[in-house]
Amino acid sequence: MTVTPPTLPVVLVFAASDPSSGAGIQADLLTLASLGCHPVTALTAVTVQDTLGVESVHPVEAAVVERQARALLEDMPVAAFKIGVLGSVENVEAVAGIVADYPNIPLVLDPVLASGRGDEFADEALRAALKALLLPQCTVLTPNTLEARRLVEEDDADDAGAATLDSDALAARLVELGAAHVLLTGTHAHTPEVINALYSAAGLLRADRWPRLPGSYHGSGCTLASALAACLAEGMAIEAAVQAAQEYTWHTLAHAFRPGMGQFVPDRLFWARGGQ
Repeated sequence: MTVTPPTLPVVLVFAASDPSSGAGIQADLLTLASLGCHPVTALTAVTVQDTLGVESVHPVEAAVVERQARALLEDMPVAAFKIGVLGSVENVEAVAGIVADYPNIPLVLDPVLASGRGDEFADEALRAALKALLLPQCTVLTPNTLEARRLVEEDDADDAGAATLDSDALAARLVELGAAHVLLTGTHAHTPEVINALYSAAGLLRADRWPRLPGSYHGSGCTLASALAACLAEGMAIEAAVQAAQEYTWHTLAHAFRPGMGQFVPDRLFWARGGQ
């Protein structure tokens, strides 16, 4: 009798490269593999960066992005999508068309609008394309408060309006724009604890508090979004997946290391070195 070997959940990542492996598609690969998934990738852009910052971004042609993804989707069953930096409006359009063909696959969208240092990844046109084409398709959107305000502000007649919105109102706006769930992270707030809150059309679903760690981290958002995609790919319900992804991410930051002259990098394999 032939026995079919077990397979790992496959997660398809659309993201840009980061040669430092602190963030970007390399961080996604490390996170997904660490959590027991098989990551496959459609590279959207090549960046020149290190742990100090981003020097330049070079988008991949949209047709090439689409060919990468279509080949993978025809070859293997994908259990979740994770989207990071797309690099161009054309790439947003291409990726939106691809994922629209697979509406039952959970999609985690990390709206990376700038690096941790503030280097821009998305201009106004790209932000508008993200909101119009991808927010309505995402299962979970994972912005920090700064990203949430930037996504919302163009919809206000007075751009200053977004700056006055609290977390509940920001999340409500993003749900109105089409996101099924919004995990609003509190990494940029000036609070003793990091408070991450999950919202849906029903309002606040859960809020989790984590001790705020010292230091500045390169790739924390990529880690959280990829961990969430991994948990959803493994069949976890939304709230359980959100809690598990946060716990994993907090431990990667608690065990972070500083390989260069810039930010600390999360240790996605902390558990392999005896980390708890």
